[in-house]
Formats: sequence, C-alpha cells, structure tokens
Amino acid sequence: MTVPANPYYYPNKMGRIILQAIEEILGHNGLNAVLNQSRQSHLINTYPPNNLERLFSFQSISAIYAALEEMYGPRGGQGVAIRCGRVSFKYILRELGPEIGLSDPAFRLLPPRTKILEGLTILANAFNQSSDQSVRVEETQADYLWHIERCPICWERHSTAPVCHAEVGMLQEALYWVSGGKYYYVEEILCIARGDATCTIRIDKDPLE
Repeated sequence: MTVPANPYYYPNKMGRIILQAIEEILGHNGLNAVLNQSRQSHLINTYPPNNLERLFSFQSISAIYAALEEMYGPRGGQGVAIRCGRVSFKYILRELGPEIGLSDPAFRLLPPRTKILEGLTILANAFNQSSDQSVRVEETQADYLWHIERCPICWERHSTAPVCHAEVGMLQEALYWVSGGKYYYVEEILCIARGDATCTIRIDKDPLE
C-alpha cells in the first residue's frame, strides 16, 4: 500500500489566512521570498481559494514556517512567526468568527475566565472540525493548556527547542481579543519537533500586570 505524500491538510481558507498574515508582516516580496525558500513557489501570486476543502498540506505549512527561521535565524524567525500568528487570528475572526460562535453576543457576555476557556474551546473545535489538526484544551488550577496532538506547524521537523511560534502568536492575539485588551503569558512548553508527545502551549489564567 502506498502512503500519500501529504496525509494531513488544512482547509484552503486557513492556508490562505497563513499567506495573508505573512504578506501583511513581510510584504509581497517578503512572502514570495519565503515561498521560494520553502520550495512552495507554486503559491506565488496564487492564494488558495477561499473555501473549506482540505487541500493545504501540513508539509507545506511546516516548510513555510521553517523557512522563516532559515531566513531570519532562530530568534528573528520566532519573532516573525509570532507576529504572523497574531495577524492570522484577525483573519480567523473575520472569516470564521460568526460561523464558529466567537461573534455570538451570549459569548461576549460571559464572565472573563469562563469566556477565555470557552473561547479556547471554540477555537480548538474549529480546528478539529475543519482540518486534520488535533487540539485538546485542558484547564488546571493555575493555567490553561492547549495540547496539539497532530501539529501542522512542526510537521516532520526536528529541533532542540519548541518551534510552533505562530500558534503562540495566534493564541496571544485570541486572548487579547477575548479579554478585551489584556495580555496573557503564553509559552510553548512541549513540542513534537523536539520529541515530545504533543505540542503543548501553557497560558496563565491571570493576565500580566
């Protein structure tokens, strides 16, 4: 039996959002340079269609984010990826917010901590239902844990440190929006690329002062 080269996918809409976010941060030429570096030149001037067909492969996503570190170095690439992740949430909210329930008035009126947990759960469900990414949200006494059990950002990558910086940025911006303008400490503490069982991002329950 032949194993498909690209077994897991994001919907085209999410692939489009990733490229839009990178272009917003790096500009059109910067995005093209990233696509060339990641061997995804077929995407230059050709965004995926704005639909939910699962055709944007995890391999492409991983290669694109790896290219940021190759081009800007580990620290610079991390900063760019976090910024791209933050911008991507803006597009997720615009494109999917009403559909998944983030724009529901009942959600907006929830108590702060309940709203944060509910918001994380809504986002996780959106990824689980529309893509092959697998996310699980856990609440502990001190924090929230965002467990990615099948991760597109570090797919088939190997690293000595966590590399899912875009996911950290996306969650930072989501928490900022859900909380009405508060900042939360968000840190990836486990990463499949490093050999861990999951990519796990820890979020403090209390906002930064």
